Amino acid sequence: MSNVVLQKEFEYFINNLPELVKKYKGKYLVIKNEQILNSYDSIDMAIIETKKTEALGTFLVQKCDDNEESYTRRYCSRVSFTQ
Repeated sequence: MSNVVLQKEFEYFINNLPELVKKYKGKYLVIKNEQILNSYDSIDMAIIETKKTEALGTFLVQKCDDNEESYTRRYCSRVSFTQ
């Protein structure tokens, strides 16, 4: 399963964020085929329960929050080059 599938699910999340936040704010959503399969209070429960019926790598677990920090990761690296 490629990341293209999960990218499609993430785009669904972003495109529907205002409506999803109204209904699921603070929950962890399980998204597959551009549908919400279920919502959970923790990421652990979302994965544990969903992997009972869905193959890992075929669904996205995303915290539902309108704060950009909850769905954006920035990585910084201190790199030093010497000769």
